[in-house]
Amino acid sequence: MYPERKSHSRICFIGDAFTVGAGDETSQGWVSRLAQNEWKNGHDITVYNLGIRGNSCRQIAPRWRNECELRLPDNANGRLVFMFGGNDAKEVVGQGIEVSLEDAAEIAEKMMTEATQWLPTLWIGMVPMNEELPYPLLLRGAPQFRFSNARQTEYNAVYKDIASKLDIPFFDLHSLLLDDPRWMELTQRGDGSNPAGEGYAYIADKLSAWPAWRAWFD
Repeated sequence: MYPERKSHSRICFIGDAFTVGAGDETSQGWVSRLAQNEWKNGHDITVYNLGIRGNSCRQIAPRWRNECELRLPDNANGRLVFMFGGNDAKEVVGQGIEVSLEDAAEIAEKMMTEATQWLPTLWIGMVPMNEELPYPLLLRGAPQFRFSNARQTEYNAVYKDIASKLDIPFFDLHSLLLDDPRWMELTQRGDGSNPAGEGYAYIADKLSAWPAWRAWFD
């Protein structure tokens, strides 16, 4: 039995493969685990996972508002959580970087400005990759990708600066996990890039204690 409910909110989580929980054999990812923790604390929350695998900010920007408006009517206690960036910084072999740093910064600032002017918004930084193993080729005929944590660090820093400029709470997950040997082990237990369930639980535990997240409930 869950304890008596203290509040109700609807939260849209917008992002890419890490948001949707790709590679998790339990199909929970960190989003569902985070929500489950709040239910145990007596908070009635409805979560909508709007992550799409492979999406860059260029693909997220034109879709997120409409998808969220369908789920967050004006009379709802609506909230927004964004996590993206890995696909912005990836190299598409033979084609170059998916989204240049300059373009990514422009798109992200416009998108996040609109978000925070609409509803309470949180922003979670990029998830570092394990570069020891190659990214798996998951789709037949799909292009190959290369990920660089050094390049991701540049994008993550720009996003962090934008968040600061817009006064959006930013959880720097990239810096936290980059030199974490436990994370580098967990990220290879999924599909070779995304972690398995234990890795997403690791992320959920860290986010659950984030003061900006806790402020929404406590």
